[in-house]
Amino acid sequence: MMTKVGFLPEETSSFVGRRAELARLDVSLATRRMTTLIGPGGVGKTRLAVRAARAAADRYPDGAWWADLSPLYDDALLLPTVSDAVGLADHTLRMPVEALCEWLSDKRLLLVLDSAEHLRAPCSHLLAELLTTSPGLTVLVTSRQPLGTRGEHAVRIQPLPVDGAPDALQLFEDRLRAGDPRAGLDAPGDRAAAADICRRLEGIPLAIELAAAGIGRHTVAQLATRIGTRFDAPVDAEDLTASRLDLLADDSLWPRRHRTLRTTIGWSHELCTPLERLLWARLTLLRTDFDEETAREVCTGGPLTPGEVDRALQGLVAQSVVQRDGTCYRMLDTLREYGRMWLGELGEERAAADRHAASFLGLARRAHDGWTGPDQVSWYHKVADTHLDLCAALDHLLAHDVAAAQEMAGRVGFFWACCGHLSEARGYAQRALDAGPVEGPHRTRLQWVLGVAALLQGDFATAEKYGALCTAIALYDHDDEGMLGATYLSGLTQLMNGEPAAALEAAERVLRMTETAPPDGGPAEQRATAASESAAPGPGGDASPVESAHRLRCRLITVFALTALGRLAESGRAAAALRRSCERGGEFWTRSYADYQLALIALLQGRPEASATHARAMLAGKHRLRDSFGIALGLDILAAAIAAQGAGAQAARVYGTGHAYWRMVGHPQRGTPELGPVRQTCELQARAAVGDEAYQRAFERGQADNAEVGLAAALQSELQL
Repeated sequence: MMTKVGFLPEETSSFVGRRAELARLDVSLATRRMTTLIGPGGVGKTRLAVRAARAAADRYPDGAWWADLSPLYDDALLLPTVSDAVGLADHTLRMPVEALCEWLSDKRLLLVLDSAEHLRAPCSHLLAELLTTSPGLTVLVTSRQPLGTRGEHAVRIQPLPVDGAPDALQLFEDRLRAGDPRAGLDAPGDRAAAADICRRLEGIPLAIELAAAGIGRHTVAQLATRIGTRFDAPVDAEDLTASRLDLLADDSLWPRRHRTLRTTIGWSHELCTPLERLLWARLTLLRTDFDEETAREVCTGGPLTPGEVDRALQGLVAQSVVQRDGTCYRMLDTLREYGRMWLGELGEERAAADRHAASFLGLARRAHDGWTGPDQVSWYHKVADTHLDLCAALDHLLAHDVAAAQEMAGRVGFFWACCGHLSEARGYAQRALDAGPVEGPHRTRLQWVLGVAALLQGDFATAEKYGALCTAIALYDHDDEGMLGATYLSGLTQLMNGEPAAALEAAERVLRMTETAPPDGGPAEQRATAASESAAPGPGGDASPVESAHRLRCRLITVFALTALGRLAESGRAAAALRRSCERGGEFWTRSYADYQLALIALLQGRPEASATHARAMLAGKHRLRDSFGIALGLDILAAAIAAQGAGAQAARVYGTGHAYWRMVGHPQRGTPELGPVRQTCELQARAAVGDEAYQRAFERGQADNAEVGLAAALQSELQL
């Protein structure tokens, strides 16, 4: 059986019925290029799409990939979200849609876009381009209405049958037992009452789940009576609750014919305590999964104390308004819409958005401070996982608090650059600079982010410009951290332009200028070693302050430059000292590049076994950080080290996997100029060892492998001669 690749959400609760719909979907996915599941909110489109995609995934060599569009508040993040979903982290200056089309052009995969109804026109335009340029692409969409894309096949999803089939009743019982394993429909009359509830709720899965969650406060018979009373009551056009519900009753959101779901959610809302209702409304500002700490930061205020937030959150979980997965929580988009309506009714939209933005500005500050420390990797993941909330916070701050937006864009920008969000890093930094005057470290940081993003996109002229600007501003502000950062940016640009001597001279000068301890006057690698030793624990077990991120990166420039100049012994000692400093502080990003340099140095010195060891250490670090660009570099050097040991086919496969990662970031092979001859030597050695045909087969296998599978194979240390 083919290995499934890609990402589909895990199913955390039972799946009931839908055999006929699954069969129809299976045929549609096999025979049509675009299928849209349509139906009202709460009817079960997402669960059905997950199940259908999982069943069909084996038919797609490049996997099944999922993009949740429900958190997107406008179409600006549509392309980045879909690109993230299919594993593209483009580092080029191309238009994002061009990069995505090129990435998908030769792939056979299934792309699922969930909850597209609020972005129908942008989604339709994007899919028209993708389906035209990617003949192996199949698309499955969930939406409350068809998108109108040419060739779209719409499959309408109906509620679960309530007469003559047990599906709705089975769902009610399953959710009842999920809330309380001791619960059931064993008491006299319970099963008939539950069946009546399902009929009243017209078999709508979300309505049934919400009703089952109310059993903790009522018996099944009482619940049936209350629902019957509510649904049998005539609709009063003057009733305040009814009129508010009808605010959402346009065809694209809550069609009037689906009064059942609106009424059920309203009934669930009434069962909540006042503080639970308030929390429900305030939580709707969160676009991504959240933890209890984030809920407290975003929602605390007025009667909702931090302790009350915790209690109300558990109450919403008990009533299935909020779903819990381990330590993370999320809200279905249908319930989020209802909460947003009440947030507006309470007049709290601006205050809630202010709290949301303040919370994520705080996250950006903590992540920035945690760059050099044992939590660096977890901060990387936190910034990546909350990307949509960070963008929403920045958009709000740019409109209402420019100074805070400027600080936030600078603090989060380098994380975004390393996570592959180069367009967002560059775009928000430019918007922040254009929004108003900014002075001091925030200005330097924003310009530094612009320069680093430009450098990673291959725009060396812009990188050089911002490196010079950052240097001038940091000198004027007497900002040591700004000077170190500017020197890293300028030095890396000089290295990419083949000017290692200039990069080394500037890095050495700035490291001397910013030293807190007196320099020993020795060469670069001696100062690096001294800096490493100064951070070692003293006799009492205490350690000196860990070096800043900017200082570590500036030291990295000296290592790169020494290697490029052929001063390998010096470079090796400086790289080893830098690695020790990073290891002590828990810093992975710079440390992995120190490993990379140690691998290159060992290879150039004729020690391929040591080179492979360092290369695998580098790859392990970059994998933890989800740094596709760094992984591509590491695979190239590992392939060269393996080829130098005579394992030609294994080297070719690793080289092929590296090529797949280079495509993932949108570049042909990149790196400093001295890497070109190393790659050429690698290929010649590997071809000589196994012959051209065997080399090409292994290379194509590596190129065709799923990226994670190929990387796992590369990390195996056994040599295959």
